[in-house]
Amino acid sequence: MTYEAFGLPEFSTITPESSVVQIREAIAQHSTLLASIASQEAVATVENTLVPFERGALALKRPIMIAWTFIESVGGREWEAVETEITPLLATHDDDTYLDTQLLGRFEALGSQDLDAETAWCVAEHLKEFRAHGAHLGSEDQARLRTLNGRMAELASSIGQIIVKAGQDGALRLSEEETAGLSEAERAGLAANAATNPQRAAGAPYLLNLTLPSQQLISSSFANPDTRQRIFEASVSRCDGHDAATDPRELIVELVRLRAEQAGLLGFENYAEFVASQSTAGSSEAVDSLLDSMVAPTQKNVEHEAQQLKRSYADSAGAAGTFAPSDWLYAQEALRASRFAIDNSELSNYLELWHVVEDGVFYAANRLYGLQFAARPDLAGYAEDVRVWEVREEDGTVLGLFLGDYYAREGKRGGAWMHEISLRAGQGNEYAIIFNNLNVTKPAPGEPTLLTWDQVNTCFHEFGHALHALLTDVEWPSAAGTNVPRDFVEFPSQVNEVWAAHPEVLSNYALHWQTGEPMPQRLREGLSASDGFAEGFSTSEILQAVLLDQAWHRFGTGDSVPKADEVEAFEQQTLQRAGVLSEWIPPRYRTGYFNHIFSSGYAAGYYSYLWSEALDADTVDWFQTEGSQAGDGGLNRAAGLKMRSCILSRGNSRNPLIGFEELRGRSVDTGALLRRRRLS
Repeated sequence: MTYEAFGLPEFSTITPESSVVQIREAIAQHSTLLASIASQEAVATVENTLVPFERGALALKRPIMIAWTFIESVGGREWEAVETEITPLLATHDDDTYLDTQLLGRFEALGSQDLDAETAWCVAEHLKEFRAHGAHLGSEDQARLRTLNGRMAELASSIGQIIVKAGQDGALRLSEEETAGLSEAERAGLAANAATNPQRAAGAPYLLNLTLPSQQLISSSFANPDTRQRIFEASVSRCDGHDAATDPRELIVELVRLRAEQAGLLGFENYAEFVASQSTAGSSEAVDSLLDSMVAPTQKNVEHEAQQLKRSYADSAGAAGTFAPSDWLYAQEALRASRFAIDNSELSNYLELWHVVEDGVFYAANRLYGLQFAARPDLAGYAEDVRVWEVREEDGTVLGLFLGDYYAREGKRGGAWMHEISLRAGQGNEYAIIFNNLNVTKPAPGEPTLLTWDQVNTCFHEFGHALHALLTDVEWPSAAGTNVPRDFVEFPSQVNEVWAAHPEVLSNYALHWQTGEPMPQRLREGLSASDGFAEGFSTSEILQAVLLDQAWHRFGTGDSVPKADEVEAFEQQTLQRAGVLSEWIPPRYRTGYFNHIFSSGYAAGYYSYLWSEALDADTVDWFQTEGSQAGDGGLNRAAGLKMRSCILSRGNSRNPLIGFEELRGRSVDTGALLRRRRLS
């Protein structure tokens, strides 16, 4: 099949200028369509209202998602300019759509009719969107909401661009001596960074780019404590005001104020309450109930781990000086290696990227869901490193394309994510076009891409999102794939992580990149035995980030929001009041570079990672007990088909929690999460 048959863009023909033109034309065409739907005299029906509304949204979405692919995955000044130009246009058009009282009236009329369950749910979700935009409010409040929405969109765009710049400007130039402790693959990757960014490297042989989290995972390999401290300070001081060009705090504070005002106009006490009401949690009280249960045991675990690490660090050969937060990951990995016989540099030799993807991630998807993947080198992505696979059902039915963009590049947004250009639906596209993005350091030419265990888990995690998108089987495009409430979207992706360490899957992909020999049993046993190791650290950093997010979004209209130069003090006070402040572990993201909540749609919703993990942990328990056959841990077609039937195929075609309850036979047991994170 060709580009045209799949609906895959010919990326080489797309320019920033043409992208803006296409989006402007699509907005104009969509506006005309909406006006024709709204102005009809005929009684509202599914055929004359919902069908054109859904299909029109698809036509608009396509050029937007193509542009967003370039903005996030390619970046650079020209695409940043595109983002700056289209963001307010899209915000205005979104308001024009969901503040249209004639359209609202037609959907209200549809909602009163006798519809099939899936269509009724779709109409109800659109009505919820009208209310969330304030379509029920008076003209004065609606006008103010339009102003707020436009400005908030501009702020989110600008903040995201500043965070990218801060990560680039914060890249560390390293000497040969400073790379002591790194594996050859890690050193080669940093050398390649310097070679491809000579201006930023300024003659240094190695260049370390900062990733989004506060703790840079690669720092666990650096033998020199001064280098680790330098990396730590560069990471946590990003966006803190020491450089005006990379200081988003004024914008963040303004965004917080505007979100509080928006929530007030919509009838909510604060923005966090507004977000929770639109999600499966339902209320901030429900969110708090989960978070509160985790605070005390997490702190207990952190203190226990800190004492262990301080002792082991002091006892280790060559460890000099006082144990500091910058030494945590180094000491943690050293303790893991001694306790479980795991050497990360040795382990990485068995975790070559393309083996992980094709013989691990794809293999598990085939065993569970019967999916088949065929490389399509004849189809090009938007960058030379992007690979394309055709995805088929076991019977040969084509589902669509999967594109993997695993390498970091100058201008690309940090972190890892999934996105799509098209999703399958009865009233929509025939084929899905799904992307996974990671930010793995690209090795020197001819060298293998060797992953850390965390990166392997990230590959499986992001492909869990891809499965949610590829396997969707719904009628209405707005309900397809990952178009579910924010606090449910991470659930399928987190479940998919369990297959990374599954013995059968691990055996299939964990092969030495040079010899093809399987991973030694001692390393496999070490991985299994170390499951749950360092949960204090991982829970603390994410819990702190969640609580920071909630605190920034609990301000009500008229409340005094901290000034830009008070941001760091507010962080400290918030974490201290919540009982999670740690002298050893910073939040996973500090306010200034908390891209998820100030630029990427997770505002007041970062709790969803823990909320979804409660569903995930309970589901993994199901796979390993009721879903297991002959001790296979749930890696079988019957278990996969049930997961597909209940969860992955249903998207937002009904309340997503119904699918979980069908799978489990009951509502969620949060005890599974507490047990997984060693909190019970």
